Amino acid sequence: MLTTRLTHAFGIEHPVVLAPMDLASDARLATAVTAAGGLGMIGGGYGDGEWLKREFSAAAGTRVGCGFITWSLARRPELLDLALEHQPAAVMLSFGDPTPFADRIRTAAVPLLCQVHTLDQARNALDAEADVVVAQGGEAGGHGAGERSTFTLVPDIADLIADRSPHTLLLAAGGVADGRGLAAALALGADGVMVGTRFWATQEAAVSARAHTRAVAASGDDTVRTSVYDIVRQYDWPAEYNGRLLRNRFIDRWHGRESELSAQLDEAAAEFKAAVSQQDFDIANMIVGEGVGLVREILPAREVVRRMARDAAACLGRWAPQATAFSG
Repeated sequence: MLTTRLTHAFGIEHPVVLAPMDLASDARLATAVTAAGGLGMIGGGYGDGEWLKREFSAAAGTRVGCGFITWSLARRPELLDLALEHQPAAVMLSFGDPTPFADRIRTAAVPLLCQVHTLDQARNALDAEADVVVAQGGEAGGHGAGERSTFTLVPDIADLIADRSPHTLLLAAGGVADGRGLAAALALGADGVMVGTRFWATQEAAVSARAHTRAVAASGDDTVRTSVYDIVRQYDWPAEYNGRLLRNRFIDRWHGRESELSAQLDEAAAEFKAAVSQQDFDIANMIVGEGVGLVREILPAREVVRRMARDAAACLGRWAPQATAFSG
């Protein structure tokens, strides 16, 4: 067992948290991660109130949290009240200033997680009195800002927290897909990890079997950061954010030609919509990070949690006797 400040604070067995991936992290996946001893999080995404109600109802009786895209939540702030009514295990805010929502979350006695990609964002999260800072490196799937890697961003933020707010917890995110990643995160100063791609590739995730098949055959080299799908889906993301996805024919056609894509948006959007309905992933998007290269089979979520914790403990334990010997 790996006992950390995170496991103590949240009453969980393993320091593993499910990333609240839009739609993919539904009640089925979130409850499976919690049942396995981690912390499951429902993906609030762009703010579908009916979907949130349905998923919270489906998760009733199991402690799960919820995550929101902050700039989108600002357009529909009532969704935060909807989530807080269910007394979630935590609320995570990503991609925007958490300050306007922090007091409401704190008043509800719900832990606030803030995902950050830079030191400045981490400082803002501490100013908002986040209970947990999630340091996401550029290896992660989905949206992010900047080019910082998890391996350097996590210790940078760990030092910042130690200096400014030692009681605040830290999660590492981005590229964590097995026990080696969890062990590395703990060694870098994190209290646990937030995992997206590896849980995206589980039996419980709301993901197409065709997408899973492509993911198992992919490597981290097959991913790319791009804004192509934000344009074609007409999502109004702030300019500093783009997303990491699995490269395909559609990305190869339009990446680097975004102005031309915008000029042909009606035709491209129709093509994309048809591809989604047909599960044609040469055109439809697959949101995964570099950790996809470590995914070799589609497992139950409980097995992912179990292996991750077991293998991390083995990694850390393997070095402990040598460290003792060297210290003499």
